[in-house]
Order: sequence, then structure tokens, then C-alpha cells
Amino acid sequence: MSRGGGKGQSLKDKLDGNELDLSLCDLNEVPVRELAALPKATVLDLSCNNLISLPSDFCSLMHLVKLDLSKNRLQQLPLDFGRLVNLQHLDLLNNRLVTLPVSFAQLKNLKWLDLKDNPLDPVLAKVAGDCLDEKQCKQAAVKVLQHMKAIQSEQDRQRQRKLQAEREMEKKREAEQRAKEAQERELRKREKAEEKERRRREYDAQKAAKQEVEKKTKKEAVQTRKPASSSRPQQPPRHKHSWSRSVLRILLFLLLCVLCVLATCKLTELQRQPLCVSVNTLYEDVVAALQNHKTLQNMLQQNSQH
Repeated sequence: MSRGGGKGQSLKDKLDGNELDLSLCDLNEVPVRELAALPKATVLDLSCNNLISLPSDFCSLMHLVKLDLSKNRLQQLPLDFGRLVNLQHLDLLNNRLVTLPVSFAQLKNLKWLDLKDNPLDPVLAKVAGDCLDEKQCKQAAVKVLQHMKAIQSEQDRQRQRKLQAEREMEKKREAEQRAKEAQERELRKREKAEEKERRRREYDAQKAAKQEVEKKTKKEAVQTRKPASSSRPQQPPRHKHSWSRSVLRILLFLLLCVLCVLATCKLTELQRQPLCVSVNTLYEDVVAALQNHKTLQNMLQQNSQH
């Protein structure tokens, strides 16, 4: 059989019942597509070839029950190798495997396993043990499955712990974010309150300034009206002056009355009446007194001249 092609035409020829023998075919790769077209081939022998790896779509051959990959150069198995859930017999003798994929734990029907002559991890090698007879190979299958299930469980726990840690970290970030948002809201609230207080103070200051201006304006208005009001106390002299005039008028009126009485008593027939006699006598006394007063003044003036 050639390496490059022509495999599809001869696979059916190699199929013997449910067994397909592709050993010693010098294969560098597995003809997965052609194998998938032969679901009856539940037993597949790929031993003694040059296989370094298996393609990922190899795990789609879920009809396989028995698989022989011994005496190749496989360094690892596909990560989803556990998809071959119907696999019961697996021969991996004399390859270059160090570990097995965790999905290996899903091969729940595996009952026979040979991992001899592989550079296995010491723990895995100890678990697998020897496969020198049917019993040991069956024990190897059971122990390796248990071991891989334990690894899978541990990885699941680690994954769960990681997810839990990530969730806790996410919760912490969310809590920090909420705290930050609450702090920012509180800051905005405080700034808003301070702004309102500042505006209130400005309003009060403006109001006080306005009241001060109004008070000053009112005071200036009162001061401008003060001279007019200060002239009002000068009104009493007006009253006093008018009162003096009234007194003078009364005196003039009395003098006029006296002159009238005097003229009546001097010039009319009433001069012999007792009242007129008294008036005339008083008039003569007053005239005499005035004359004497005038004579005295003259004498004083003459004496002062000497």
C-alpha cells in the first residue's frame, strides 16, 4: 500500500468481517475519512507503521471496539481521545507516550490496556504496571481508568476552584466597582451640596448688599430732607414775630383808644364828667412828668459838657 493515496480503493478489500488490518502499511497518517465510511470495521489494526500523531478527527471513529496502535512513534494522543466511548481493547505498546489525555477517563468500556515500552510518567507507569498476560492487561485498564478519573476529578476541582476564585474575584471587582460608584455618588452629592451652599451664601450676600444699598439710599434721602426739616424749628420766630406784631397792634389799638378817650375828654362836653376829669388829670400828670424828665436830661447833658 502506498503512503500518499489509493487507500480508499483497497480498504474494503482488507476488511475481513468486522476486522480491518492496516498494519505494516508504512502509514504516516491515518485515513480517517475512508475509515469513517466503514462503520462495520469495529476492530482496527494500525500497528507497525510510522504514525507520529493521530488527527483530531480520528476520535470521530466512535464505532471502534478494538484498536491496535502498537509499535508506532506516537508522542501523544488527541485531547478528545475519550470520545471513543465504545473502545474495549487498546494496545499502545512500544510508542513514545509520556502521558495520557485527561479525557482518557471517559473510556468507561475499556477492559484491556497495554502501555509497555513507553517513556511514561513515573506515576502513570506505576499505576499501569505490566501487561504480560490477560489479567495484568485488564488490571492495567481498570487502574489507569481510575487514575485518569482521579486526575480528571482533581482537574475538575482545580477548575472549579479556579472558577470560584474567578467568581470571587469578579464579585470583589464588582463590590469595588460598586464601592467606587457609591463613593463617586457621595462625592457628587457632597459637591452638589457645597455648590448649593455656595450659591445660598452668594444669594444671602447679594441680598445683604442690596439691603445695605437700600438702607444707605434711604439714609441719604433722609439726610437730603433734613435741611428742609431743620428749617422748621425756625418757624417759632415767625410765630414769635407774628405774636409781637399782634401785641404791637393791640398796644397801638389801646393807644388809639386812649387818644380817642383823651380827645373826647378834652374837646367834648364830657370833660366835666368824673371819668374825663380823672383822665385829664392823669394826662396832665404824665405830661408834667415827661417835661420834668426832659429837663433832667438837659441838665445832665449840660453837666457832662462842663
